[in-house]
Amino acid sequence: MHEIIEQLAAQAGEALAAADSRETLAVFWQEYLSKNGKVSGLMKQLRNVAPEERPAAGKIINEFKQKLTADYEAAAERINAAELAARNAAEAVDITLPAKRRALGALHPITLVKNQIIDTFAGMGFEVFEGPEIEDDDHNFTRLNVPKNHPARDMQDTFYLAEDIVLRTHTSPGQIRVMDSKNPPIKVLVPGRVFRSDSDATHSPMFHQMEGLVVDKRITLCDLQGMLDKFVQALFGPEVKTRLRPSYFPFTEPSVEVDVSCFECGGKGCPLCKHTGWIEVLGGGIVHHNVLKNCGIDPEEYSGLAFGIGIERIAMLRYGINNIGLLFENDLRFLKQFRE
Repeated sequence: MHEIIEQLAAQAGEALAAADSRETLAVFWQEYLSKNGKVSGLMKQLRNVAPEERPAAGKIINEFKQKLTADYEAAAERINAAELAARNAAEAVDITLPAKRRALGALHPITLVKNQIIDTFAGMGFEVFEGPEIEDDDHNFTRLNVPKNHPARDMQDTFYLAEDIVLRTHTSPGQIRVMDSKNPPIKVLVPGRVFRSDSDATHSPMFHQMEGLVVDKRITLCDLQGMLDKFVQALFGPEVKTRLRPSYFPFTEPSVEVDVSCFECGGKGCPLCKHTGWIEVLGGGIVHHNVLKNCGIDPEEYSGLAFGIGIERIAMLRYGINNIGLLFENDLRFLKQFRE
């Protein structure tokens, strides 16, 4: 038994000295110290020892197991310390090097203007509704008092996906969807992207609108102008005023173009306002009684006002941008100017 233990101790010592990682240490444990390891196998051999010699032999085996376990734990500490030192060396940071700077992001100017418009009207009790960008002809035109072959369809160059399916040309279809699902009183904003086949310095085939709709009893143009006064003053300054000019939209009657007094020259006349003292900013009017009827609302009991804001136009006026393309090119040199 003494010879067997001495041989096993020599083998275990060599194996433990060669262990240089947690993996090889685990292999050592399984081979020598586990329940089915070689040290436990020594206890099974006691049946071959004479009965009077078994207590002494058992004591020697236990002492051997305790020493080997202590050697194993010492090796584990050595390996853990070596791995920690290696990891610390690999993850060392030279604090004398310049720090890596990450540029802060910023909201896009269109998003900034959109958020401010929503904040302004939310303070007047408006809710926000977002409709689909792909619309059917019925919502985009017909129920907005623009039936097929109506000349007003020529006012918008439409992208058709199928005979009666279009990329929405305005956010006005959102009016129909809201009036279909909700009874008056209604106060809603409909922001979103719209699409028209038009492109130059001040037009883009894709742009953003903000539709506003109010339906209640005894709504008049005075309500529209008072509401828009608050809006333009929030965006352009407290001294700015609005002016309504007669216009035509098939879904409103009467219809108006809304001008603001020039915030650059105070109405005296400058290149921005083309020396007129006024700048056109949006269109609106009283919701046509046919539109209300198409949504199951009695025009004899209720009336409504609607307005449509071109968000890019407001952004260009507010920030002095002279080409709408700059808003879509994602040039960081341009966008960094709007960081708040």
